[in-house]
Amino acid sequence: MKVLVTGGIGYIGSHTCVELIEAGYDVVVLDNLSNSHPAIIDAIEKITSKRIPLYVGDVRDSDVLDKVFTENEIDSVIHFAALKCVPESVRMPVEYYDCNVGGTISIIKAMKKYGVTKFVFSSSATVYGADNPVPFKEDFPLSATSPYGMTKVAMERILTDTANADENWSVALLRYFNPIGAHKSGLIGDNPQGIPNNLFPYIARVAAGIYPELSVFGNDYNTPDGTGVRDYIHVVDLARGHVAALDYLETHKGAEAINLGAGHGYSVLEVLHAFEKAVGHKLPFKFMPRRAGDIDEMCAHTEKAEKLLSYKTKYGIDEMCEDGWRYTKKFYGIE
Repeated sequence: MKVLVTGGIGYIGSHTCVELIEAGYDVVVLDNLSNSHPAIIDAIEKITSKRIPLYVGDVRDSDVLDKVFTENEIDSVIHFAALKCVPESVRMPVEYYDCNVGGTISIIKAMKKYGVTKFVFSSSATVYGADNPVPFKEDFPLSATSPYGMTKVAMERILTDTANADENWSVALLRYFNPIGAHKSGLIGDNPQGIPNNLFPYIARVAAGIYPELSVFGNDYNTPDGTGVRDYIHVVDLARGHVAALDYLETHKGAEAINLGAGHGYSVLEVLHAFEKAVGHKLPFKFMPRRAGDIDEMCAHTEKAEKLLSYKTKYGIDEMCEDGWRYTKKFYGIE
């Protein structure tokens, strides 16, 4: 079966392509290169010994989509392509709604045109907002504290309505928690353009000597050490979840929301200390005031993924940090 992966050479997308290929799927990638590089295709080939076709373009471009669907017998779609920075979304809400919601509507229209009805969606734990108790369950009410989060809520609604309107559609709404780490080969990992907005790649750059120290935003949260707690999941585990979701959609119709997380959390300082263990020495940090919108703790309830997808994570925080540091060293040429 042939899978179209939009945003397929980004951080999560590239790891998912590897897992799909290793599971026997044929993969086609559409990516606009806004936060990725075509050399990732070479890295995926080195890992899998398979060369996957790359179409460079935007999912909102109907001509590009026509080209992809007419030149390939697409069986299903995994949709990663989106803008993803929470603070940026506050400054640029229209651009986020246009790209994320508009892009999703565009790909749905193309799928309808070409008779493709299986869709795996890259959603987010941000859809649970700030008022739900931990751990987050899939049947909790949805809300969001940023335009980015609201685009995920809106896209989930659109896809659910699409599946409700057409009984042939099968949709998995995968709500990610906090993916970190890298492929064990060290050939692909998280290397965002510009200053990272997420904790893990920032720690990696401090360890590599790119930045002088880590800023820890808030040390007065209601957590054991006062720093925010998040459910971190190895990016390879997250990618495995997409393969499991595609397998599930082969025999199930309708739309299903499913958490992908480890089911337990680590604080900012715990992640920092685990990375220090991987590096072999202490890393400088300083405490800073809290950021607006951050909450004490986010953690996934994982029973549904275990039941529906027969899915559990394999890797712990030490492996996440070891693999992330291996990729960082290779990327920056550190011995």
